Amino acid sequence: MKIGVVCYPTFGGSGVLATELGSALASRGHEVHFVSYEPPCRLMGFGMGVRHHEVQVSTYPLFKYPPYLLSLAGKMAQVAAAEGLDLFHVHYALPHTISACIARAVMDKKDMPILTTLHGTDITLVGSQPVFLPMVRFALRDSDGVTAVSESLAAETRKTFGFEGEIRVIPNFVDPGRFHPGACGTLRRELAGEEEKVLVHVSNFRPVKNTVEVVRIFAGVAARLPARLLMVGDGPDLPFCRDEAERLGVSDRVRFLAETPQVERYLACGDLFLLPSWKESFGLTALEALASGVPVVASRVGGLPEVVRHGETGFLADPGKREEMVDACLELLGDEEKRRAFARSAREDVLERFTPERIVPLYEKTYADLLEG
Repeated sequence: MKIGVVCYPTFGGSGVLATELGSALASRGHEVHFVSYEPPCRLMGFGMGVRHHEVQVSTYPLFKYPPYLLSLAGKMAQVAAAEGLDLFHVHYALPHTISACIARAVMDKKDMPILTTLHGTDITLVGSQPVFLPMVRFALRDSDGVTAVSESLAAETRKTFGFEGEIRVIPNFVDPGRFHPGACGTLRRELAGEEEKVLVHVSNFRPVKNTVEVVRIFAGVAARLPARLLMVGDGPDLPFCRDEAERLGVSDRVRFLAETPQVERYLACGDLFLLPSWKESFGLTALEALASGVPVVASRVGGLPEVVRHGETGFLADPGKREEMVDACLELLGDEEKRRAFARSAREDVLERFTPERIVPLYEKTYADLLEG
C-alpha cells in the first residue's frame, strides 16, 4: 500500500508512534510518505520505502497567524495526487484530520479513506475545549476509521464527544531490539556511582506530566538511600524542576538531559522509571522503560494500568500520592532481588503484548478493511 502519514514531528507520543509505525510498515514492503513541517524526530534516516514531504507555510503579511491547517491540506493533496496514495493515516485529530478532509475534498476523491488515530491530549485537553469540541466531533464523524491507543482513551472519547462509531483500540508498541537492558553500554558509569540507584524520567515537561513531582519523589528517595535522577527532555516546566531541585537540596544529584533520539541509552541506565502524570492516555515512555527492563512507578490514570501491571512490572498510585510513590520506589530499590524480578517480568510482558510483530498487522488489517469499504 501507499500510505500518507501525518503527525507532529516531535518527541511526544503521537509523533513517536507515527514514526515507528511508518518505519515498520516500510520494512514490511509498504510505501510510506510522511507529510509534516519537518522530518519526524525519531525517523532514523530515510530508508527504502520512506519519504518525507515538507509543509511550507505562507508568510503573506495579511495572515496574522501562519495558516498551517490550509498549508498542510494543500500539501497533502499534492502528495496524494503525485504519489498515488491509497489512504491517509493521521495522528492527532486537530488539525490533521481536518486538513485530510479538506485535501480529500480538494482532490474530489470521496473514496480515499482517512484513518484517524487518537493519542490523548487531542481528546482530553485540546479537543475538550469548547471552541474545538465541535471540530473534533466533525473530525471523528468524517474519518472512515478511528483508532485509539488505549481502552481508557476510547471510553473517554465516547463520553466527551458522544461518538457512537467504532473505535478500534490498537496499543502503542516498542522495538525490543532497540529498547533492551543492554542498550546503555558504559553510559551508566559516567552518570552514577556503583552504589547509587538511578531513577529516570522522560517527557516533554508539560504541566500534565507533573514533572516537578518527579523531583519531589526523588528527594524523598534520596533522603534514604544513595541515588541519582536523570530527567530527559525539554518543555515549559523544565525551569520549575531545576528550581525545585535547588530548593530541596538535591540539584547535585539531578541531571537534566536534552531531548535525544537515543533515549534508549538513558532508559537502560535506570533502576526505576518515574511517571507521576496527572493524565496519561497510554504512557509510551513507560512502555519503553519496561522494554528496557526498568520497573515503573506511575500514576493510576488513563491507559497506564493497561501498560503497567501493578505488583508485577511496577507500582501504580493515585496522582498526588507522593509518599505512596516514594514507598513504592524504596520497596523496589531496597530489595535488589525483587527489583530484578520486576525487571524480568517487565521485559517479558512487553515481548508478549507490545512488539511490532503483534501490533503492526492490526494497522495493516485496518487499512485493508478501509480500502475494501
